[in-house]
Amino acid sequence: MTATLHVAPVVLTMLDEPLRDGAVLVEQDLVVDVGTSADLFARHGDVRVREWPGVMTPGLVNAHAHLEYGPPFADLAAGNLPFAQWIAELTARRNGMTDIDWQVSARGSAHRLLTSGTTAVADIVTRGPAIVVAGSVGLQGISYAELAGVDVKGWPVALERLEVLLGTTGRERGVSPHTLYTLSSQVFKQMVTLARARGMRLHPHLAETADEAEWVLSGTGAFAEFVERFGFEFELHGNGVGMSAVRHCDELGGLGPDVHVAHGVHVDADDRALLRERRTVVALCTRSNAALQAGEAPVADYLSEGNPIAIGTDSLASVPDLDLLAEARATRDLARRQGFEHPERALVRALTLGGAQALGHDLGTLRPGGRADLAVFDVPVEGDAHEALLEHGPGHCVATVLGGRLVHRR
Repeated sequence: MTATLHVAPVVLTMLDEPLRDGAVLVEQDLVVDVGTSADLFARHGDVRVREWPGVMTPGLVNAHAHLEYGPPFADLAAGNLPFAQWIAELTARRNGMTDIDWQVSARGSAHRLLTSGTTAVADIVTRGPAIVVAGSVGLQGISYAELAGVDVKGWPVALERLEVLLGTTGRERGVSPHTLYTLSSQVFKQMVTLARARGMRLHPHLAETADEAEWVLSGTGAFAEFVERFGFEFELHGNGVGMSAVRHCDELGGLGPDVHVAHGVHVDADDRALLRERRTVVALCTRSNAALQAGEAPVADYLSEGNPIAIGTDSLASVPDLDLLAEARATRDLARRQGFEHPERALVRALTLGGAQALGHDLGTLRPGGRADLAVFDVPVEGDAHEALLEHGPGHCVATVLGGRLVHRR
């Protein structure tokens, strides 16, 4: 098979400084060589050449998404609903979906990932039919089987459903205990234990809303009303545990290097220190948090304190698109408002190496012997490439290469 030389004015390998007049040589699904275009032209003979404008990066890694909530749910993102109302509407909307509807919805999301430079995703799946979609289109990453709304009485039936999801063929599977307020504490622990017994990674939602913080602390508030309405028997109801959501999640075994959590909005310095100690990556979802009035994650603190972070879009039910650079730009703006002046380089790292760390996969770099996943963005190349990507990159992905295959070209 003929090798392909991808050439761009700037290449970010994520292993070194930006490479000017750079090139990446790809053969089959691997990167063969990386360097300046002049060097690679000299070292390699008859190769096919693709010349691109702008900045080339490794394929981006979306560390938190729900692909099944695709275009049919997009109107919810503009509904200006607070979180409790939004999740009630989302739950009601799901009831009319058929198996085919779920797959079509997830494919619509997957298309948006590929056309915006994303090549890997942590995809949370609640309804079974969509769990095969990410793998079927070649996206790298993990499909996490999620359970929500389960107490000890409901665990045997829920476990059967979880086993079906985990047993489907395709790409790597993981386990997502949804939250501390939609699961019995014992069920949460059971899911953690099951995942670790099978060597699977974990990905819960954590510290997303103030209502969650109140529920864990005292067992009261909006989520107590939710539990009463549906008749769940949850240990925290009316009692709480007198601590933060992060600390309680840790007590249940839900933190560690095999875990990454979504959101991490309502956390204090002690919580962030515990996350660092446990080597748990936080997937930030700035635009979804804003749309659902969940609050603002302490991005500046995460960055200045050295917490490992990644970035996720959440779903089309809470954001207008699945463009990771748009998400990173919103996260940059939030970090600046919080006093962190130049977060661009750290956030581009979060889009690549941070996402790879969250998934426990060898992704997020351009290096010889690495997988040939890359993206190209038509942005100015005169100044700092990281700043250019966040300022001008959203909506300007001109190419996505997935496992050596050109799957998007504009």
